[in-house]
Amino acid sequence: MLPPDIDARFMSLALTLGRRGLGRTWPNPAVGAVIVREDGGKPVILGRGWTQPGGRPHAETDALLRAGAAAGGSTMYVTLEPCSHHGKTPPCSDAIIAARMARVVSALEDPNPKVAGEGHARLRAAGVRVDVGVGADEARRAHAGHIRRVRDGRPHVLLKLALSADGKAGLPGRRPVVLTGELARERVHLMRAQYDAIMIGIGTALADDPLLTCRLPAMLALSPVRVVLDTHLRLPTESALVRTAGETPLWVIAGLSAPDTSEQALRAHGAEVLRVGEIDDRLDLTMALRLLADRGITRLMVEGGPTLAAALIRADLIDEAALLHGTRSLGLGIDALAGLPLTALTRSPGFVPHAIEMLGEDRLEMFERG
Repeated sequence: MLPPDIDARFMSLALTLGRRGLGRTWPNPAVGAVIVREDGGKPVILGRGWTQPGGRPHAETDALLRAGAAAGGSTMYVTLEPCSHHGKTPPCSDAIIAARMARVVSALEDPNPKVAGEGHARLRAAGVRVDVGVGADEARRAHAGHIRRVRDGRPHVLLKLALSADGKAGLPGRRPVVLTGELARERVHLMRAQYDAIMIGIGTALADDPLLTCRLPAMLALSPVRVVLDTHLRLPTESALVRTAGETPLWVIAGLSAPDTSEQALRAHGAEVLRVGEIDDRLDLTMALRLLADRGITRLMVEGGPTLAAALIRADLIDEAALLHGTRSLGLGIDALAGLPLTALTRSPGFVPHAIEMLGEDRLEMFERG
């Protein structure tokens, strides 16, 4: 007889495997799967799988390929309900049935209306035992982008802020300044690699001329799609973002009234220009996020600046926040949230502290929706 905590242990492994796909499987969720059988009272792993880049093959299919014929009579641990509909590939639930598996332990029912319990129902109808809910809380975090896109038509949004010891985001006049150390910067690059897209406003693009890529060793290819909100298309073609548009995708979201000549110039350098409506001469943020979701983005990291951060908070479009606190005080400087106190985030009833981590002398503080 296997120990009673075995389901939690192998679901934890499946969740770890699934995270390997974060940032690379959109528009599909990054699912993990483990196939296990009992052998002499001990668990033996037959196959591991996770959603592959671009969303195919799915985690279940990947694990079944590794397990082969040995999968018959075994148990699969999977972080999201196996699909039940024909898309680019046949349903995973059918593959599990064909493999003659005895049991499926699923963390969550898939909110996608094309699935929504049908995968579990199909398995049960074929005589497969199905248990749902093991590791559900962690699975909801892992699949937050998929869930948000399906339910609300927008990506899951993480706001990242780098702050001085006295809560400032930069020097007067929007002059850039280094606020955190190397370990914190490495963590930011790792976070970028786990998101589908990274977004800034045109103010940050003009002030900092950033690349927004993942510059950890051998990880440049894992850089997310770079998105700039630029109502009037002021992004210069000589900027670092535009110069590298042929290497790492660059999407510029503009207003309907932005000049066509500027759009043509950006497109000539490899950038994509998308358009949404405006409210009081500013882009409609809700429509901008819906546009990204329509293009498959499930997880969006926002890196700047104070104006965009405050606007997203006012619009209730932030799901998670990562605050990196440096040790340097600036005195006079730019507030982290334009027109709002930092407490609008850190002491808001809508957000709760999730984790604190030291990165050298810097501190990473995580918040999530309450």
